Amino acid sequence: MSGASGTPSPNMASTPPRAILGDYATQLWAVAGAEIAKLRHDPLDLFTRAVQPVLWLLFFGQVMGRVRGMNTGGLSYEDFLAPGILAQSVLFAAIFYGIAAIWERDLGILQRYLVSPAPRSALVAGKAMSSAIRGLAQAFIVYLITLVMGADINLDPVDVLGVALFIAMGSALFSTFSLIIACIVKTRERFMGMGQVLTMPIFFASNAIYPINLMPRWLQILSHGNPLTYQVDAMRALMLKGGTSALGLGLDFGVLAAITLVFTLIAGRMYPRMGA
Repeated sequence: MSGASGTPSPNMASTPPRAILGDYATQLWAVAGAEIAKLRHDPLDLFTRAVQPVLWLLFFGQVMGRVRGMNTGGLSYEDFLAPGILAQSVLFAAIFYGIAAIWERDLGILQRYLVSPAPRSALVAGKAMSSAIRGLAQAFIVYLITLVMGADINLDPVDVLGVALFIAMGSALFSTFSLIIACIVKTRERFMGMGQVLTMPIFFASNAIYPINLMPRWLQILSHGNPLTYQVDAMRALMLKGGTSALGLGLDFGVLAAITLVFTLIAGRMYPRMGA
């Protein structure tokens, strides 16, 4: 398939495309499987990460729900908030995903990845896949919490699958973005500082906790350039009874897919340099 440098071997031209895709999928799943195994050995991590969404829904949602004049499209504020907090929990988990790559470099695991025949894009995509699976597991917990709290959740199977798709895409997008940051800063201390600097602006410059039309004009412009806005918009339409997409599900999907692809390609080129 590929050499350790990620360049094609001479006999690749004679390899059937189906075999190439099969090998790529196998290599991708090998990386993702190693990450998922960590989750199986420490499932408590998911439950501890669910604490923050509960606090947001209970305290922030209950208080802001009393504010009059906030146009939430006919939804109660608690319902309006639920998809945003679900997206927030996925964002906060994914944006710190790159620190695991720094740990892997320090422990020598990254070097073993880089001498494998797997293409660099498969290494990055495998990590994005494992982040998506982690995001879906966390979303299941948040879904249960919102149901218990009485949110008007749409449980139509097709729409639930749609929510799962956008959760997976958002998780993959922000985890590859996190990996790019890790490749740039290369130390745990710098990465933690960058992660903390980035998470809150991404969250607050989106439609997660208030409608875009309430924002000042400069913040509306930032919000339309923020991928979290498109993830929340799609999830709000699919997750809630009576929910609608302000931007269009097709645009939401296209923006997230395009940014994820670009981030994966960039991370694939930068990832090998991290071990230098």
